[in-house]
Amino acid sequence: MQDAEVLTEVRGQIGCITLNRPRALNALSLGMVRTLFATLQAWDQNPQVLAIAIRGSNKEGPFGAFCAGGDIRFLHQGATQGDPRVEDFFTEEYILNHLTHHLSKPYIAFMDGVVMGGGMGISQGASLRIVTERTKMAMPETGIGLFPDVGGGYFLSRCPGHAGEWLALTGETIGAQQAVALHLADAILPSEKLAEVWEALGQQSFADGAAVQSWVASQTVAAGAEQAGVRAEFDQYFSLPDVSAIIAALEASEGDWERATAATLRQRSPLMLHVVLQQIRRARGMTLAEDLRMERDLVRHCFHLRPGESETLEGIRALAIDKDRNPQWKPARIEEVDPQLVQAFFTSPWPQALHPLARLA
Repeated sequence: MQDAEVLTEVRGQIGCITLNRPRALNALSLGMVRTLFATLQAWDQNPQVLAIAIRGSNKEGPFGAFCAGGDIRFLHQGATQGDPRVEDFFTEEYILNHLTHHLSKPYIAFMDGVVMGGGMGISQGASLRIVTERTKMAMPETGIGLFPDVGGGYFLSRCPGHAGEWLALTGETIGAQQAVALHLADAILPSEKLAEVWEALGQQSFADGAAVQSWVASQTVAAGAEQAGVRAEFDQYFSLPDVSAIIAALEASEGDWERATAATLRQRSPLMLHVVLQQIRRARGMTLAEDLRMERDLVRHCFHLRPGESETLEGIRALAIDKDRNPQWKPARIEEVDPQLVQAFFTSPWPQALHPLARLA
């Protein structure tokens, strides 16, 4: 089983999961999604398993990288060739994301190294989200003409103030301190302690799941004073009514942060920036299940309902296929996006009762 993309074992009273696709930074394949779902469901119903812990691996061994997202090469190839597994991937991934938020026992995510996209989707539902000084966290989807899915609308919209809009639109990477400050992580564990804590989990005897989580939490360190530095700029600019107003205000400023942020936004898909801002703001009033249904609609539009004009396929092409890093966005500028084009993304292609995620509650 050491060659498997997901390693699972029960050690003592703990169900232990290791993502084991290090050369791809543990990017999720459809097989991995299916293994994770089946494993979590089985262990959640197993009284011998008091808690579940999940980690990633790098080329040298455990930890070092958590999960860089979904397998975008597979998604590009599958979508261009009409592979039905692309549809399966998103439906099953979102059902997995929903499950992680609704487990009946502690689910502890060791979010060391890269935690992006789909990696956020399988960790944000954890009851204890641990980061380290090596954590690089982001939802960078606007850079490939996509949107922060896997429940991103739900968890980003619940960041303090309008930080969620900033993270969703720019795709900026944050570290451990800021992750805690923005309510995307619960505690910090120095990376040199990861192996020790993980090994001890499988060797100790615990009274119940709460005791497991309490013990792990006791091994973490407090976030430093830096976490107070949640920038007022997030609210000043990213509370504005639309993307055109945000970019205009940023470019009118002479501040370094504002100019750098504006330059970043100018590199992203203009159309998807408008879609994403609506996604985050709509999701603030939604349950997780409602948000995931909206995101399933959005991803259908991204990959299948704009023939020959998929921002997502163009973004993946530029980043991972041709690697020219020069996507040809349509429209090319933020100011040129037709509001009707944006609204079309929020029209579900399915009747309510036949939605792929209709059963999520």
